[in-house]
Amino acid sequence: MLCIWWDQKGLVYYELLKPGDSITDDRYRLQLIRLSRALREKRPEYEQRHDKVILLHDNARPHVAKVVKTYLKMLKWDVLPHSPYSPDIAPSDYWLFRRMQYDLANH
Repeated sequence: MLCIWWDQKGLVYYELLKPGDSITDDRYRLQLIRLSRALREKRPEYEQRHDKVILLHDNARPHVAKVVKTYLKMLKWDVLPHSPYSPDIAPSDYWLFRRMQYDLANH
């Protein structure tokens, strides 16, 4: 499983999980911690300008777990509301797959 985060400038952070591994609330929180660090390293303008991060993720259990919500509040990141899961509205279909090959080849 590939877990990946990007912004308007491109790839910010990704993790490739081992076959059979799944995302739990604790694992997702750890990924967000690593994402936060990657943002500070790769996008220093966010911290310098105090820009807000607006996160779009679906309503999967790990994404809405209490530990994750608490951590996101601590970061002061906004979370866009997401309608119930629909494969027709997966944001990665519109941006990620076209750029993923390019970005991963350059990192």
